[in-house]
Amino acid sequence: MKILVCICPVPDTTTKIAFSDNNTHFNTQGVTFIINPYDEWYALVRALELKEAGTATAVHLVTVGTAAAEPVIRKALALGGDEAIRIDVESNDPYMVAAQIAEYAKTIGYDLVLCGKESIDYNNAAVGGMLAALLDMNYIGFASKIDIAGNTVTVNREIEGGEETDAADLPLVISCQKGVAEARIPNMRGIMAARTKPLKVVPAAAIQPLTTIVSYELPPAKTGVKMIPADNMDELVNLLHTQAKVI
Repeated sequence: MKILVCICPVPDTTTKIAFSDNNTHFNTQGVTFIINPYDEWYALVRALELKEAGTATAVHLVTVGTAAAEPVIRKALALGGDEAIRIDVESNDPYMVAAQIAEYAKTIGYDLVLCGKESIDYNNAAVGGMLAALLDMNYIGFASKIDIAGNTVTVNREIEGGEETDAADLPLVISCQKGVAEARIPNMRGIMAARTKPLKVVPAAAIQPLTTIVSYELPPAKTGVKMIPADNMDELVNLLHTQAKVI
C-alpha cells in the first residue's frame, strides 16, 4: 500500500504577522515556516506508523509551493518519509492546491491519502474533501483514530456530542486531527538521511484558482482588563451583557 501525505508550510505560531501592498499580500520577510502541525503530528506520523507495522510499503510527501517550501518538506523527510514531491506553484486557493495534488497523485495511484484537518494559517479545512472528489475517492474527515485491516479502513471521528466510527474500503482520503498519532521529533540519523532522499520538483498543471484574497486585516488590539469589585455583581452582569455581549 502506498500512502501520500499532504504537507503544508505555515508560519510559526510565534511569528509576528504583517501585510504589505496595501494589505493585499502576506509579508514573508523574516517569517519562519514550519510544517502544518495537523499534517506533521497526525497525518505524517500515522502514515509512518502504518509503514513500520508493515501495512504500508511507501510513504510519499507532497507540497504545493515554491522553492522556499523545500526546508519544510525536508524536515518531513527527516521524520521518515521515503520521498518528497514539490509542485512548483504558489497559491492560497484551496481548490488550486487540491487540484495540483490530484493531478500528480493520479499518475502514481496511491491507496491512501492523508492530510491534516486544516492548515493553521487559513483554517479552510477544504483541501481534503476537494482532493477526494478530484481523485474520485471516498473521504472521511476529522479522524481521531485510523486502523487498517486488509482493504478496509476503520476510522473514529469526533461529531457533535460524541464519536462516530466509520468503515470504508481503499482507496481513501482522510483528514486527521488530534488523537490519530503522537508527535515525533526528527533524530540526527533522520536529519542526515533527509539530505539524500529524493525531492522531485513537478511543474504545475494548467489549473486556474477559484478564489483570490482581496485583502487582509489584523484583529483589533486587545484592550486593558477592567476590574470589578467582587461585591458589585450587578455591574459585572451589566458589562458582560452590554460590552462583552456574552450573556
